[in-house]
Amino acid sequence: MIDIHCHILPGVDDGSPDWETSLAMCRMAASDGIRHIVATPHANDEYVYDRERLQGLTDELRSRVAADPVVGAEGLTLSLGCDFHLSYENFRDAIQRPERYCIEGTKYLLVEFSDFVIPQNTDELFRQMGDEGIIPIITHPERNAILIRDLNTVLRWAEGGAVVQVTGNSLFGRWGGKAEKAAKWLLERGAVHVLASDAHGTGGRPPVLSEARKIVEKSHGLQMASALVVENPAAIVAGNPLPMM
Repeated sequence: MIDIHCHILPGVDDGSPDWETSLAMCRMAASDGIRHIVATPHANDEYVYDRERLQGLTDELRSRVAADPVVGAEGLTLSLGCDFHLSYENFRDAIQRPERYCIEGTKYLLVEFSDFVIPQNTDELFRQMGDEGIIPIITHPERNAILIRDLNTVLRWAEGGAVVQVTGNSLFGRWGGKAEKAAKWLLERGAVHVLASDAHGTGGRPPVLSEARKIVEKSHGLQMASALVVENPAAIVAGNPLPMM
């Protein structure tokens, strides 16, 4: 499996606080069957997003994983992206420098919305991203307080070419009944393209996907479950079109 949304870099946001936790998260992910993780530190008003520094941390984590006797043999690999808050300033910078925010080597960009306001011109912003070849990945819409009141908006964005990423543990109630209902509503309508962990540690928000995969397999079949955690995320980190859209 491949996890495209994980706050695994140490000491840069509200995710892993230190190298020990980052390595523990890698071990947990590998044990769950995850073989590639995209590190996605926040890019918002609260946390400074310094791509060069973050790339250095990603490279250091790669080295530590390779040297670790537990997880090194599993062949776990990593790449760098970000959890991109859709603000005007961020948007303008991303249009000019997409390589600073997109998953490395690709034009896929994880886009996070505020729980307090959705820009009224989001359709136009997504169109401009598309003109630059940037493909937005809408992160955890089932957990957004505004979007869950109008999930047809998410359907419209998906129909327009946006990728929709749902948090795996939303499917079994980690974020409450409303989030679970919204995630399954989107899944029923073919508007979930990727499951990811959005892990922040080894406790309440761990880097695991196997349970969510089993839920999708039971409700929608093996092919769909595999697409959401293997084929589609593999295409994303390779910079290719999604095989199941």
